[in-house]
Formats: sequence, C-alpha cells, structure tokens
Amino acid sequence: MDIATSFGTAVGAYERARPGYPAAAIEWLLPGSGSKVLDVGAGTGKLSAQLSRAGHVVLAVDPDPAMLAVLSRRLPAVATAVGSAEDLPIDDLAVDAVTFGQSWHWVDPVLASHEAARVLRPGGRLGLFWNIRDESMEWVAELSAIMQSSAAEGMLAAGPPQVAAPFTALEHATWQWTSTLTVDGLVDLAASRSYVIALDNEERGRVLEAVHLLGERVADAAGSIHLPYRTHGFRAFVP
Repeated sequence: MDIATSFGTAVGAYERARPGYPAAAIEWLLPGSGSKVLDVGAGTGKLSAQLSRAGHVVLAVDPDPAMLAVLSRRLPAVATAVGSAEDLPIDDLAVDAVTFGQSWHWVDPVLASHEAARVLRPGGRLGLFWNIRDESMEWVAELSAIMQSSAAEGMLAAGPPQVAAPFTALEHATWQWTSTLTVDGLVDLAASRSYVIALDNEERGRVLEAVHLLGERVADAAGSIHLPYRTHGFRAFVP
C-alpha cells in the first residue's frame, strides 16, 4: 500500500475525526478575503472549508479521488482536481496562495517548491500547516505510544520543514487549542492515521481497542474527550 495515498481507504474515519485549523492561522497566512488559493493534499477538505469560509476562492487538489469525492459533497462550491504537489493541474501565475494542510511531509520538497512557485503570482505565499497533539499531557503521550508517531510529528521534531528555491526562510507561528471528541471519535482519529491503516486486520484491531480503552478512561462524565493541539504554521513568499 502507498502510505501517502492510503487515506481514501479510511475516508469516513478521516472526515469524522480529523480536526480543522484555528481561524487565526488562516488570517495569519491570508489577511482579509478574496484570494485565489490552491489547497494541495486537500483530503476531505478540512483546510479548504476554512479557506472558503474566510472568503477565498479555493481549488482543492489531492491524488486520491475518494477523498475529493467526500470534499465535493461537503463543499460543492469548492472546485476539485486530481493531482500532486509535484505536478499541479493549474496554469502558471494563477493563484495568490498555495496551501498544504497535514500534507507537505508527503511531498518531494524540491519539486513541490518549484511547482508552487510556478503557479503563484508575484508576492504570492506558500502556507504549510500541521496539527500536532500536545503530548505534555500524560494521557496524550500514552495515546501517541499506542498509535506511534506520524511522519509529520517526526519531521517537525527534527526541525522546520524543508523548502527549496525560490522560497528561502520560513516564518513560523503556533496556536494552542483543544478539540472535543467522543470515545468513538478518538478511535476514528486513530483509524485515520497512515500507520494504522497499513496494519493487518488483527494488529489494527488491537491498536483500536487500546485506543478505545484509553478513551473510556479519560472521557469526562458527559462522555467528552478534550484533546489539546498545537497548530504549526509556516509561510514563505515568492519575490
């Protein structure tokens, strides 16, 4: 299985459980409204939805048609196209921003940087976002031990993401916030992770059962689980 394009096999869990992004992160990248944005690796549209709500015109690109089908049902006003970061299906100088939500760690950064620069207008911006669980809480660290760290978490632990010419220094900002889930939602979150998707059925069942038991233990009296996140944003501009 190609891990980078495996998410369509768990598209329901992905859509139900994956969080969106803080509104402040969208404003940090694109103040105001009216920009034309290419959202790459858009998945089911978590970032596309917020860009659209902020008043931007969005074209969502993903290599997985199953993910884009869900996006189109959720966001009929957002145009979609199958494609990759290394071969964007759009003309030169066509957009004001290119965004990647939870997806830049899957790309070839040299080719993807070149393609982003090709489609951006002068002064356009590249925006990279990741939601990372706050493992300073003991139970969140326990959750990560059960699910294992993701490719994104490993990459960001080593330093800022890699970009290539013409992008140079990346500006970095973070936002802390909390997502509220049910026990079933926490299981869906685990089920949507590439590592878990790639497991055989028996091992996947063991992991998800362990997540379910942890969720029952940490849920409050109303059955809610409050999962802390730190969103990392990186931006760069074309000359």
